[in-house]
Amino acid sequence: MFEVRSLPGKIGLQLLVTLLTIPFLLPLIAMVQGSLAGAGFANYAAVLSVGSIWNFFLSSTIIAAGVIILVYVVTMLTAYGFAKFRIPGKEIYFWLLLACLTLPEVVLLAPLFATAVQTGLYDTYWAVILPLAALQVPFAVLLVRNFINGIPDELFEAARVDGANSFRGFLYLVVPLTRPIAAAVLIFTLIGAWNNYLLPLVFLQDPAKQTITLLPSYFIGQFSNDQTKVLASAVLTALPEVIAYLSLQRLFERGLAAGAIK
Repeated sequence: MFEVRSLPGKIGLQLLVTLLTIPFLLPLIAMVQGSLAGAGFANYAAVLSVGSIWNFFLSSTIIAAGVIILVYVVTMLTAYGFAKFRIPGKEIYFWLLLACLTLPEVVLLAPLFATAVQTGLYDTYWAVILPLAALQVPFAVLLVRNFINGIPDELFEAARVDGANSFRGFLYLVVPLTRPIAAAVLIFTLIGAWNNYLLPLVFLQDPAKQTITLLPSYFIGQFSNDQTKVLASAVLTALPEVIAYLSLQRLFERGLAAGAIK
């Protein structure tokens, strides 16, 4: 691992990291300052007084939880198969899966809409959960497969000697040892599901099922555009993601570094 030992080197590295961080911090600082402009914390009180705000949070929580569970289960099983099983042509299947990363969400909107209507899933949470999970799986498999490849094969061979089948090896070896990369997958999946605007807007017509990303639209209309409350809504929307990242920060960083492509 790269390490700087001299004092001038440490100071220079700290200055470099600080300068690289500033462009990312400035929009966040501007958002918080803008949300407190004018009436101050009364802007947040006005946002929290919106009658359906808790329905928004509940809908976003249901969708995010469903997507995270699906992505975790599918990703771990798929990555385990790609990493440790001898499957004919598995590299072809793996690259076909990665090819799905090139498909933008907007391109898939029309076929997804037709499928949701024909299957009766339109205006249900599943119409949003299933496509979001499918869009998250390829990148998650890319990360997790590389992580599982780093688990020594001797552990699985020892488990087979002790009588464990492939599923028990997955349950007692893969699941405990992949907690760092699982935290990284959780954070990425949460961000993708929580911040998604297009799919809930198209597939959820019931106002009681709308997600938190639509909250700022309550303060933008034909004759009004209250930017302070829009920014306050954005701050409240981002809080769960910030809390989740801070809670899993160490595991996230370890998993992301270990699952990176080498």
